[in-house]
Amino acid sequence: MCGLSSPPATYQHVIWIWFENHSYGSIVGSPQAPYINSLGTKCVLFTNFYTETHPSLPDYIAATSGSTQGLARDCAPNGCPITAPSLFHEVEVAGKTWKGYAESMPRNCAPYDTKPYAVRHNPPPYYSDIKATCPTRDVPLGTPTSGALATDLANSTLPSFAFIAPNLCSDMHDCSVATGDAWLKSWLNAIVASQTYRNGKTAVFVTWDEGTGGTHGQDCFTTQDESCHVATYLVASAAPRGLHYAGRLSHYSMLYATENMLGLPHLRPATAGPDLRKGARL
Repeated sequence: MCGLSSPPATYQHVIWIWFENHSYGSIVGSPQAPYINSLGTKCVLFTNFYTETHPSLPDYIAATSGSTQGLARDCAPNGCPITAPSLFHEVEVAGKTWKGYAESMPRNCAPYDTKPYAVRHNPPPYYSDIKATCPTRDVPLGTPTSGALATDLANSTLPSFAFIAPNLCSDMHDCSVATGDAWLKSWLNAIVASQTYRNGKTAVFVTWDEGTGGTHGQDCFTTQDESCHVATYLVASAAPRGLHYAGRLSHYSMLYATENMLGLPHLRPATAGPDLRKGARL
């Protein structure tokens, strides 16, 4: 799974998988998360990783645009459209491809909640700079054996950047840590078994939007509050096996690392947060 190859000059694929509302201590060492914790021994765990703020949506927007864009609440795309440049558009401009895979989404690029799908956990419908492409590139996830992502893995048509949004149960928001752990095991096993991953040029980041508690609009950059402290993992053939990296990182670091991996310009300057990739020697 990890520690099997040298890092490529440029990655062909970067995948983000996001979970919900669990602080570092409720995941790392939890008996409900045996598979997730195995990633900390097989791949890379970032032990000092902090989110940007609370509640959910500002963190998703921050990670995909380089700023919370002034958001301090959850809202639907029609109530808070984002006009700032996005990572998705940045990928397009570079001549590369992206897809959003949202579990239980009722149709492509759905801008409304239909439980267990929550649009606030699926960033593409919010961005005006991908309004024309979201209807074809933001799609329902399917299952590990059928549907959009399974097909892309089987056919070696995975996009350059993939954002995977589990539904409200699978992401641990409404269901247990154990439920999310089992969900990730099934999907990550499918990803690492694919020829695309075995080619050695795919990296997967697993993170959480925020921890438990905190206050809306809280600045997590200046606090050690555990509501801002989350587990984040890196799975890649070139990732050092069993590395626990303790440098201070954030979703901005993950954004910066992804841009570096794909050979993209940066939405946010390096001084805003260290490159998570360097901590993993990638």
